[in-house]
Amino acid sequence: MLRRHPHTLPAMNNVPRAAVFLALANLAGAAAAQTPVDLKECVAIADSTARLACFDKLVVRNSMFELPASPAARPGEAAAAAEAAGAATTPVSKAAAAEAKASNSWMSRYWELSDEDKRGTFNYTAYRPNFFLPLHVTRRMNKRPYTPTQGYAENLPDYQRAETKIQLSLRTKIAQDLLLPGADLWVGYTQESLWQLYNHAESAPFRNTDYQPELIYVMRMPQGWENALPGGWKWKMVQLGFVHQSNGQPDPLSRAWNRLYASAGLEHGDLSVQWRVELRTDRKWEQDNNNPDIVDFLKSNQLQFNWTPGRSVAAFTWRPSLHGKGS
Repeated sequence: MLRRHPHTLPAMNNVPRAAVFLALANLAGAAAAQTPVDLKECVAIADSTARLACFDKLVVRNSMFELPASPAARPGEAAAAAEAAGAATTPVSKAAAAEAKASNSWMSRYWELSDEDKRGTFNYTAYRPNFFLPLHVTRRMNKRPYTPTQGYAENLPDYQRAETKIQLSLRTKIAQDLLLPGADLWVGYTQESLWQLYNHAESAPFRNTDYQPELIYVMRMPQGWENALPGGWKWKMVQLGFVHQSNGQPDPLSRAWNRLYASAGLEHGDLSVQWRVELRTDRKWEQDNNNPDIVDFLKSNQLQFNWTPGRSVAAFTWRPSLHGKGS
């Protein structure tokens, strides 16, 4: 066992640190310079045991002066760290870039009209408002629904005036840049239910559910047409669509109708207007038509006004009726 002399350490403390490092550097350089000579001497030894012992001493002596590689000198680890750092920051950078590039037009962002607002296909998003209304009160409950081709529906449950209302609505783009530059094809689905949640005597049934799948072709306007309107208004888009609406019930409660529509979208700052004209496609008075007079209550014209102060959207929809019925 090696013993430390009691006077060795105090003596070293009096030696300047620079001198110590200089001595170690000189010693390492001398060892490196002697290595080729020592190696030749070991090779020249005839006895195998003595030659092996010479090589062992040479290896041990050289390893004393090797310093471990610093983290910066290890290219593999440095590359891995750089890759990990890049992966951590890339999503944030892309999201920030996409947000910065998005247009100021609410209608363009909603329908992905401009190139910077395009997000590709099959990205599901909201369509019409999604909500749960805990209290929906009907002033006059229709307990005998009637249609000219089916007559009256009898023996309905004892529905209550107070109920809840639920609406779920989604859409997704299924084709981008279809037929025309910047024109996209969308599909939408809306489901609206009236739920007798508080009617425990009738086991809280769903009074009615409307199912509404929809196909929408959206065309953005060329820049010359978009800026052709007076007063700062912009003509942003034209839509062509087909919609089927049904309550999914058997006769005499079944109600369904199909329609084509065309609409135009205008925008001025935070205010947008969409005018829509509909054409019913199923024949009105066929015997198997269970909803022939719905156009007397829901007319073929619709105006929708949207106000978008920031992230919120306030909407008002008006369907005028010339017969004093409906909405």
